[in-house]
Amino acid sequence: MKKIFILSLILCFFVVLTTSCGGAKLATANEQYDRGEYFDAQKTYRKIYNKLTKREERSQRGVVAYKLGLCYDKLNQSARASAAFQNAIRYEYPDSTAYLLLGKSLQAEGKYSTAINAYEKYLSYTVSPANEKQRKFAETGIAGCRISLAKKGDKTRYVVKNAKLFNSRRSDYAPMFFDKNYDKLYFTTTSEKVKGDKKSEITGMKNGDIWVASKNEQGEWQRPEPVEGELNTDFDEGIVSFSPDGSTMYLTKARREPNASTSVEIFTSTRSDAQWSAAQKYEITADTVSCYGHPAVSPDGNWLYFSSDMPGGSGGKDLWRVNLKEKQGTLENLGEFINTPGDEEFPYVREDSILYFASNGHPGYGGLDIFRAKLTPSGGWLIENMGQPINSSSDDFGITFGKGESGFFSSNRGDGRGYDHIYSFELPDLKIMITGWVLDKDEEPVPNAVIRIVGNDGSNQKEVARNDGSFKFPLKRGVSYVMMAGAKGYLNGKQEFTSDTAEEDAEYSVDFILASINKPVVIENIFYDYDKASLRPESKQALDEMAQIMRDNPNITIEMASHTDRHGGDVYNMNLSQRRAQSVIDYLISVGISKDRLQAQGYGKSRPKKITKKLNREYPQFEEGTVLTPEFIETLSEEDKDAADQINRRTEFQVLSTDYIY
Repeated sequence: MKKIFILSLILCFFVVLTTSCGGAKLATANEQYDRGEYFDAQKTYRKIYNKLTKREERSQRGVVAYKLGLCYDKLNQSARASAAFQNAIRYEYPDSTAYLLLGKSLQAEGKYSTAINAYEKYLSYTVSPANEKQRKFAETGIAGCRISLAKKGDKTRYVVKNAKLFNSRRSDYAPMFFDKNYDKLYFTTTSEKVKGDKKSEITGMKNGDIWVASKNEQGEWQRPEPVEGELNTDFDEGIVSFSPDGSTMYLTKARREPNASTSVEIFTSTRSDAQWSAAQKYEITADTVSCYGHPAVSPDGNWLYFSSDMPGGSGGKDLWRVNLKEKQGTLENLGEFINTPGDEEFPYVREDSILYFASNGHPGYGGLDIFRAKLTPSGGWLIENMGQPINSSSDDFGITFGKGESGFFSSNRGDGRGYDHIYSFELPDLKIMITGWVLDKDEEPVPNAVIRIVGNDGSNQKEVARNDGSFKFPLKRGVSYVMMAGAKGYLNGKQEFTSDTAEEDAEYSVDFILASINKPVVIENIFYDYDKASLRPESKQALDEMAQIMRDNPNITIEMASHTDRHGGDVYNMNLSQRRAQSVIDYLISVGISKDRLQAQGYGKSRPKKITKKLNREYPQFEEGTVLTPEFIETLSEEDKDAADQINRRTEFQVLSTDYIY
């Protein structure tokens, strides 16, 4: 995040040590660092470090290595910062803060295990209450590293892409939509095309300007251009927000003065005929020492949220807000739920109760992470890390939302120079579907079947199955559904289920097997004790399914028929089958089906089964259309005789009428 510190507020909880290694160059480097000219300072410190080669200069080399690490830390060059702090420790730099900063830079590299070791080393050396903020920073760093290790590989469903059209070879960051049309995107750039020729002593890049990209009539983003008007100057401008009517821009501006630290302040600019006026300072308090930046206007236009290191905060940079309509007496710190001893920056108010911000003070993946804060009924804030891939071990900040769960943010991930780039993000809609088939009892497609699905969320869908009997519906997460399938000449079928609440794509499968009104339908898995009419316990599931068919089709009456195989006398088999059919009827009555709708009939062995397509698939030795008469069965092998007898022993129902009044 090489440019951010200019337009952000500078964290200064580390003690700048004086050294005994005098000389004009060291004094120059220290002065550059104290003014915040980190790019120039690191060049000077590096020259000094390379000249300190004698054994007696080891301690001086450790001091310079530490200062060099501080510069790289400010420039967000994590790998170089880690190497510099390791050198400081190697040359016995006397302050344990080197371990703290080493942990920070290692965490920003994603080296979580070694970062934990460095943080713990710092904590083992530090016991003074005066270092409580630093200890808290180390403890938060350890927590973030452990969370990152535990969640290694875990990612949210957000899709993140480099927004290459908006990015230059330098830093581009802090995108912000102009209005709810989401067709204009403003951002800060340090590209070589910005105003002025001078390179910043702080970053080594040009000072930032505000540019804007627009969509054409086809909804395609066009190449960004500088904003029109007098807004951009040779100074740093950037990190913008807009009043709801689009007439006023709030921005951060870094003002440079000779031999002084950079002053970061909030300015305003007004828009007229697509031209932005020269920026005017927006006075928040009379405090001229503290820094103010990263303005964010609330959606109702009443509040200005911002980041500041002014007195009264939790340490580092805190988030504050002030009423734009009446500043007097309305200045408010957002409190301990949001603010930490670290830095809280880049607020973005999406709704009155939902705030996004960047922080390195809450446990995270490294550097700045983007957090979502939701206001609770009790007045506190529920803080949630946005997770990967929105966040990374590098700095992630400056988010803006467009339509739905999409938008842009900034990150310096993957850039060893510490340069920031703009990334797009989108949360794709969950693809939750239910598919299935509507078939008859012979597993053939039911023509023109109609499927209805009703959810407890109030949704109601209807679809006609395709010619092959298939259907498909979109669903929502965590909704309970009731489905009904029906077709002319068939009984209705019903299914119930609840979709999962998991944040992932899912496809459910539900099949409907519809019973014909015009022909007998075998009930599978009805079992009796040998030579008896009593139902066995394993028959209960099939009987309950039959009862549900009767409930789903309240206008039908049925005949429940039982059949035996060829063995035994006619009278015996007729009586046995009648008693078995009655056993089924009795069970259905016991579970609430009216006896007026039920008729028992035993057929003994008088109605041998005819082979259907389904039976042919199960028993290919029997051709479709074959009737399993005793005479035919006598011609079969013993094995096939047993199979044929098993097919003939069956319980089935036949619809008698469809006009029963209940």
